[in-house]
Amino acid sequence: MLDRILPLIVALLPVIVFLTSLVLLDSFKLVRLATVLWTILAGALVALLCYAVNTAVLATTRIETTTLTRYIAPVIEELSKAAFLLVLIRANKVGFMVDAAIRGFAIGTGFAILENLHYIQMRPDAHLLIWVIRGFGTALMHGGTTAIVGVAAKALLDRADRWSLSLTIPGLLLAIVLHAVYNHFFMSPLVSTLFILVALPLVTVVVFRQSENATRDWLGHGFDIDREVLGMITSGALAENPIGQYLHSLKDRFLPEAVADMLCLLRVHSELAIKAKGVLLMKEAGFDVPADPEAAASLEEMRFLHKSIGPTGLLALRPFLGGRARDLWQLNLLSAK
Repeated sequence: MLDRILPLIVALLPVIVFLTSLVLLDSFKLVRLATVLWTILAGALVALLCYAVNTAVLATTRIETTTLTRYIAPVIEELSKAAFLLVLIRANKVGFMVDAAIRGFAIGTGFAILENLHYIQMRPDAHLLIWVIRGFGTALMHGGTTAIVGVAAKALLDRADRWSLSLTIPGLLLAIVLHAVYNHFFMSPLVSTLFILVALPLVTVVVFRQSENATRDWLGHGFDIDREVLGMITSGALAENPIGQYLHSLKDRFLPEAVADMLCLLRVHSELAIKAKGVLLMKEAGFDVPADPEAAASLEEMRFLHKSIGPTGLLALRPFLGGRARDLWQLNLLSAK
């Protein structure tokens, strides 16, 4: 019984423990447990897909298994693992590098769990050292490379004004190269495993620290702007500052009906933005934040006002509505409870 259970523990537990540590380290609780679990499931489905593709490549070509493992499989597997994560980032479901890292590592966790279960079934009599290498090395590598893709894409997106497929290239290339180098075994498998065990936690600490600093800076700066805009709109008095002057200039450039819709949109947007930032602060303090019953109606009102105002009016409001992924993500935060 011990001979059967021990390979499972060694091959599966390290990646699960590391993912759990990532979730616990996230002080803002950006990723819910349910989200982590279905993301793991998505990673397992990706593993099934890659197994089918790799098998088909071997069956239809004359390449050797070693060539597939070193040069082709890393490309197929990293592109497949990253695809789901990049769709989430593109849809503004990922706000910071921390949740990009958690979601990416969760995909890699699901991939590694299914892959290692398959290897245990295929080689039940393998030496325990094999499962140590696969559990502490290969499994963590799968999670780490996908997390790298997510962190790199999110960091570049935060600096850009809009999404572009080119933002995904640096992280994907790095993940593929790291995967291929690992599969070449330039160092002994045990040394490679030790390197991952040392490097991955260090990189994770740096990413989490930078991301949490960025979160706090964004919260402080965003609160001030949202509160000032909301105060001017609800009071009806535009302050003599750049924000008030800009809002006043809208009256000279658009019809009164359009201006009324634009100010209404700004009010709803500012209210939601302040609520979203409040949710993050409460999560950091350890509170379990209930779902906002009014968020769905407010988001629906925003969609109606977007259509009513039109592209030109929305362009004029861009300095306040925000076009960056993080500004759009905060509006999804309340409705994703």
